[in-house]
Amino acid sequence: MVGGKISSSGLNFQKTTTLGDFMKNKQIALMLAIVGICSVLPANAQDKSMSFFVTSVGSGKGGDLGGLNGADKHCQALATAVGAGKRQWRAYLSTEAEGKRGISARDRIGNGPWYNAKNVLVAENITELHLYNRTILKETALNQKGEIVNGRGDKPNQHDILTGSMNDGTAYFPDKTDHTCNNWTSSNTGSAQVGHHDRHGGGNLSWTSAHASRGCSIEALAKTGGSGLFYCFSSD
Repeated sequence: MVGGKISSSGLNFQKTTTLGDFMKNKQIALMLAIVGICSVLPANAQDKSMSFFVTSVGSGKGGDLGGLNGADKHCQALATAVGAGKRQWRAYLSTEAEGKRGISARDRIGNGPWYNAKNVLVAENITELHLYNRTILKETALNQKGEIVNGRGDKPNQHDILTGSMNDGTAYFPDKTDHTCNNWTSSNTGSAQVGHHDRHGGGNLSWTSAHASRGCSIEALAKTGGSGLFYCFSSD
């Protein structure tokens, strides 16, 4: 202070100090924000690698898949061949039991979400997968190689996909009809409920439960447009 007045040099010093503190605090806040975003991203990042496919080939024995265990192993082997073997794969198949409902396909495949080989989302969860699902189509129900599976109008037609399930993915109630080729062990007698991966044919658009096959042999499956293919889902 000179003669009761504040010198200009004092004002400049105070102004510079205040501006410097402001810039420093702004940089700290920015750094904290970046750290916060980085810490959140990994937790929210969603794995979009393949977790759903239609088998490119069947067992070679029609409806005889070696039971559920054999079908699961088939899924695992096909996935492993394309570099996706680290996941736990399950066949989308139901079973039957005497006097009670068998195992339901929907209860075997985890909770989702599920993506095809092209990283396209087919369903976020079990409810979306079954309730009014319109995302599983010929263009999205790809095999493990990312290839389109033949549908109605193609030669040969392979749109009949083995499921043994009702429309909501559950097992059938006990009845006198074979819906699962004797729990996926028959390559001759019996029948299997199939879905249409392309949503065409027979007036039924269900990818899970369109109609019954005419038998369990390769020849019988082919009569209605099938070749013993089935769906595989990652359960983890």
